[in-house]
Amino acid sequence: MENNLPLESPSLSRRQLLNFLTGAVVATTAGGILYPLAKYFIPPKETGEGGATIAKDILGNPIPASQILAEPPGTRALIAGLAGEPTYLTVTQDSTLDSKGIVNNCTHLGCTFPWNEIDQQFQCPCHGSLYDANGSVLRGPAPLPLKLVQIAVQGENAIWISPWTEIDPRTGKTPWWV
Repeated sequence: MENNLPLESPSLSRRQLLNFLTGAVVATTAGGILYPLAKYFIPPKETGEGGATIAKDILGNPIPASQILAEPPGTRALIAGLAGEPTYLTVTQDSTLDSKGIVNNCTHLGCTFPWNEIDQQFQCPCHGSLYDANGSVLRGPAPLPLKLVQIAVQGENAIWISPWTEIDPRTGKTPWWV
């Protein structure tokens, strides 16, 4: 029995053990409280290259491309786009999404408006501005065409919306919103 450790001088006293256990319980409790708070205040990574963001519905849930593409060609779906701006996506004749989205804010006073399927135009109810299917002004008082955004489907179902930085195909000029 000469190989046993002497009990008179233990390497860890009872006080040190209780202090360690108390600290561990406090640290675990604090971590359990702080982690959800940090997750709440730090937004999830939903932006891509060039300021692209995932298309969402009115509640902030991502919209799968399959949901919009299930609609017939020519359908316009209203989603929350860049910075939450209402944006129309169009299903093309070959059942894909058009690469251009049209932001639903009138360039006169910023009103939002519906797509009129019968007349095939955007009609602002505030002051009567009319826009064609591409967002060009048909009748004022709106002075400028509607803002465009780029649309890309990546992966199987993710719709990414990014700012339009190219020449405006409707006017052949640099876009007014750039």
